[in-house]
Amino acid sequence: MIRSTLMAGLAILGSAAAFAAPPAAPPAAAVATARHSFGPEISAEDFRAHVQTLASDEFAGRAPGGVGETKTVEYLIAQLQRLGLKPGNSGAWTQDVPMTETKADDKASTFTLTTAKQTLTPAIGPDVVIGTRTGQPDVSIDASELVFVGYGVNAPEAGWNDYEGLDVTGKTVVMLINDPGFHVGSETLFGGKRMTYYGRWTYKFEEAARQGAKAALIIHDDAGAAYPWEVVQNSWGGPQFDLPPSEDPEPRLPAQGWINAATANALFADAGLDFEAQRTAANQAGFKAVPLNATFSLDLKSSSRTATSQNVIAVLPGSTHPDEAIVYTAHWDHLGRNFSGVGDRIFNGAVDNATGVAGVLEIAEAFTVQRPAPERSIVFLFVTLEESGLLGSKYYAAHPVIPLENTVGVINLDAMSVIGPTKELVVIGLGNSTLDDVARGLAERQGRVLVEESSPQNGYFFRSDHFNFAKEGVPALYAKGGVDHAERGRDYGLAWMADYTAVRYHKVGDNYDAAWDLRGTMQDLQLLYGVGRTLGSNREWPNYVEGNAFRKSEQRGGAGG
Repeated sequence: MIRSTLMAGLAILGSAAAFAAPPAAPPAAAVATARHSFGPEISAEDFRAHVQTLASDEFAGRAPGGVGETKTVEYLIAQLQRLGLKPGNSGAWTQDVPMTETKADDKASTFTLTTAKQTLTPAIGPDVVIGTRTGQPDVSIDASELVFVGYGVNAPEAGWNDYEGLDVTGKTVVMLINDPGFHVGSETLFGGKRMTYYGRWTYKFEEAARQGAKAALIIHDDAGAAYPWEVVQNSWGGPQFDLPPSEDPEPRLPAQGWINAATANALFADAGLDFEAQRTAANQAGFKAVPLNATFSLDLKSSSRTATSQNVIAVLPGSTHPDEAIVYTAHWDHLGRNFSGVGDRIFNGAVDNATGVAGVLEIAEAFTVQRPAPERSIVFLFVTLEESGLLGSKYYAAHPVIPLENTVGVINLDAMSVIGPTKELVVIGLGNSTLDDVARGLAERQGRVLVEESSPQNGYFFRSDHFNFAKEGVPALYAKGGVDHAERGRDYGLAWMADYTAVRYHKVGDNYDAAWDLRGTMQDLQLLYGVGRTLGSNREWPNYVEGNAFRKSEQRGGAGG
């Protein structure tokens, strides 16, 4: 759970008195929706107004640390004040999240792979992305030996260790994305079709650092990553943000990045290896790492600065149990500007995640007029740095305003469905926790059923902010409308999602669209509000199911699980 020293420091927050009166209002300019008259009910018109504002060019893609953050934070505070909520962080609306901002200078940096046959110089951006988490302006790697480590997984409980008998000190590891078993369609290895955390790119870099590697390169493929190369390129093309080492004591690689399939094929071919054959072999138990008979050299030039970003936190104190909380969360940040593009250069992030932010604001408004008021506190948490590795929620989980042991559950909104009404509610990670039961009852009243995500191999459970709470044993619900459209069918929904991923996800095309059908979005918001309303006025303590990796043995909230 959380550190005992932190617990002691936060004990004062166990009463309504901890939530002090709001400070002075932000500048009038922060009220960007002054032209819209909001109502107390969850409504499509109010939702549209929020999204249209947050996803406008004026907000510059909502990148942390710049004008986009300033405008976003001002807007959120203005809306929360309008609702009459209390500042959630000991009298403050925001929680400072320390960060380092690093921007690689692609033009001044060099990246070379020297094989037995040639020197490969893949272009940074089109062929490779590379960065550092050290905050150092210069990172040099000279002729580091390359070794293929399969999926780069060390999972003792599964009897799997791609690093077994291997010393990678000073070496650069090359690895596949996703889980062992994925590329051969195994139903038995790891989670079968469902990605585990071992399949996420964040884990692979973390494990390579623990193993002592000099650098790590992930081989991209669309199916394994669940998105095309352009998404990787855009996500790594601008400033990269991280928590300072003092907030994240895990070891860090001097350099980490991705290479595209063409670069990987050339590298393996020069080593006399068939890439597809090696990829297949990596899916077999007992796989042994393979030297690539090549070296990696890097001269990485970066600019770096320390800065502070902000989580925004509001609270509706509970009427009888203010020391217990249900937390609604959505990340406000997006990718900012496309520094290498032409034409439209703003990543407006309308679906991802202006919709989630708007959704939490609408739910917050519904709670403010609820009678009777909730007995437990309702916390509305808008986190930063999600696009940089879930860092804002990671920081909050280490520094919560109400202790995590007293956090009843977390409800996460991220990239809401805007395709219209659907026959199903998708629960990402269905079956993990008893929160599903609460959602199921509400869905049935809407004539809907709960289903798991259509592509569990894409690892969405590990790709949004609820995951940081799950790791601490706090039940978390991440749910949204499905793809089986109530009127147009499943094929329509699948086609919409495929188009969104290909054309808009993490691209400048993720813009607000007045043609969105928000009937299903309103259903989702009513249901997610209902989950919090149910938990807010009962004495239940949801938990992860028996045998789940996230279930904690100790009692929560003095009530057990």
